[in-house]
Amino acid sequence: MWEFETKIEDFGKSNNLWGGHIVVDDDIVQEAKSKNIKRFLCTINNQETLHCALLSMGNGTYFVMVNAEIRKKLHLTFGSVLKIKLEEDKSKYGIPMPEEMEEIMAQDPEVDKVFHSLTPGKQRSLLYLIGKPKTTESRIKKAVLITRYLAEVNGEIDFREMNEYIKTNNKLF
Repeated sequence: MWEFETKIEDFGKSNNLWGGHIVVDDDIVQEAKSKNIKRFLCTINNQETLHCALLSMGNGTYFVMVNAEIRKKLHLTFGSVLKIKLEEDKSKYGIPMPEEMEEIMAQDPEVDKVFHSLTPGKQRSLLYLIGKPKTTESRIKKAVLITRYLAEVNGEIDFREMNEYIKTNNKLF
C-alpha cells in the first residue's frame, strides 16, 4: 500500500484526454510494475474508494482518473490537495459485481459462460454499465438487457450496437 499527497489536475484542452486526474509518483509506478500489479483501489481523502488502473500519459508519467461525479461528491476543485491511498485491487473483476448481474448469472449458466468468455476489460465495462444506475429496478433492467444482447451476439460485443439495443428494448419494461 502506498500513501501520498498530490493535487488533482485538469488535462485541459491541450490533450485528447479529459477531466480530473492525479499523477502517481514514478517510484510507486515502478514498484507496482515490479510486483505485476495492474488494478488498484484508490482511496481519496479517506472518503471515497474507486477501482482503477494506472494510465500512461505516453511520456513516462502515470495517472489515475478522478471523474466529475467523484469530484462533485467530495467537493474537489482542480488544484485541491488530496490524501491518496493506493493499494492492489484483489477483487475478481477489478470492479464490484452488481448483485443483479450475479443473480442472473447464477440462474442462467449460458449467460455466465458467455460473460466469462469475454476479456477482463469487457467484463469490467459491462459490470460498470450495470452497476451505474442508482435504483435496483434500473440495474435489473440494464442487466437483463445486456445479458439478452450478449446471448444474441454470442459474446461478440459491439458497444455502439449494444447501446442501441438497450435504448430500443428499454421501452419493453
